[in-house]
Amino acid sequence: MTDHTPKSGPAPWTDPGLKSDPAPKSDHDPKSPVDDAPRVDLTTQAGLIGETEEGGQELLPLSDTAPAELARERGSVLRLPEDYAAGDPSDIDLEAPDDETMIINFGPQHPSTHGVLRLMMELDGETVLRSKPVIGYLHTGMEKTGEELTYQQGSTNVTRMDYLSPLTNELVFSMATEALLGIELPQRALWIRMLLAEMQRVASHLMWLATNGMDLGSTTMMIFGFREREMVLGFFEKTTGLRMNHNFIRPGGTAADLPDGWEDDVAIIIDTIEARLEDYDQLITGQPIFRERTEGVGALTAEEALALSATGPILRSTGIAWDLRRTMPYMHYDKVDFDVIVGTYGDNFDRYAIRFNEVRESIKIIRQVLDRIPAGDYRVQDKKVTPPPRARIDESMEALIHHFKIFTEGYKVPEGEVYTAIESPRGEIGCYIVSDGSAKPYRMHIRGPSFVNMQSLPVMLRGGLVADAIATTSSVDPVMGESDR
Repeated sequence: MTDHTPKSGPAPWTDPGLKSDPAPKSDHDPKSPVDDAPRVDLTTQAGLIGETEEGGQELLPLSDTAPAELARERGSVLRLPEDYAAGDPSDIDLEAPDDETMIINFGPQHPSTHGVLRLMMELDGETVLRSKPVIGYLHTGMEKTGEELTYQQGSTNVTRMDYLSPLTNELVFSMATEALLGIELPQRALWIRMLLAEMQRVASHLMWLATNGMDLGSTTMMIFGFREREMVLGFFEKTTGLRMNHNFIRPGGTAADLPDGWEDDVAIIIDTIEARLEDYDQLITGQPIFRERTEGVGALTAEEALALSATGPILRSTGIAWDLRRTMPYMHYDKVDFDVIVGTYGDNFDRYAIRFNEVRESIKIIRQVLDRIPAGDYRVQDKKVTPPPRARIDESMEALIHHFKIFTEGYKVPEGEVYTAIESPRGEIGCYIVSDGSAKPYRMHIRGPSFVNMQSLPVMLRGGLVADAIATTSSVDPVMGESDR
């Protein structure tokens, strides 16, 4: 797909066998009274500094880092074959003495970290020797919150995880719940979900094209990407009532049918975006500065991507055609025609090209949905999980009671456990639910692609420049609301 030649990758991380020396003991007694004399005790200062360290999150100097920790910083490559070598040896000294390096913080308050992501980096001049992503600044606790909400309320919670792809979150939660319930959805509900999922993928990739362009100095691409994304969000608002965090895809189907005139709205949106993709192509793809900053930068091999459990555009950029819509089809993806876009070198340019062309493939799927979506119900007509029509509440006391019980007590889900995975714009998002037979999940866990993909950053950044760290971090497309869920 790309015709660029990758630069030589960094040498594989070797285990130096270093051990941390114990910190010198201080004679200072913190309980003793302190006199007023203006004196400075260096050992006391060292002790006080030690109290503010962040434990396992701290990026220590190389000489103070244990071998096991070094292996983790390398990116969990312990799962790679023993005879694996990541590329040719590099002329960059990646093991500079500690007195020649410095450890800095990049983020968490930085626009190019795409959220509250903190990167600790050890630098030798402008070269990144080691790095460690530090997360946890949002503290949302959505999985434990989901265990205190009924299945009926669950979509209002999960939709806020990946806030750039809320409908995808709702879809995976709903599919997991429906698998436990053992219900079969009407055909129209499935096609509506496919339409919304692909529209969401287009909106998410447009946002990434916009922000990635800004990270690399293209303010024009930022304006263009937000302009087209606004069209998709306008359609979402017309359909669901909200631009984001919709609570529209629910267990049993959708909250409502598509609005009148939706076919014309969707046709205008995809025709406009498809035409303007040509402008993006001319603006960015062949731009010399853009190619220089992305080709051969942040490269990842297929072996490394698999060892790191990377999915989505990151995995496909290494040449592995793994897309759950094709490899493990769900809904009606096995009935539509689309291509799985793959790269060759696993660098920033490949990840850009994959997302760019996936917009075209999603538009291709949306056109097929327009032609094939059937008439019928938009949600299952099972009274155990579906509230009665609004008009019936004014006519029947039984309907009013039924409506009240569903939205206050919820519906009971049979005992069991299930894991359901779908392809989000960032990769595999999975929902694991354990049911104890009540109206609330006993346990719920989300496999967030941003969280998993983030561990590939130390491998991508190693041996590169600080300036390239911005472009590489952007190429991962992290959403911190999903990582800190």
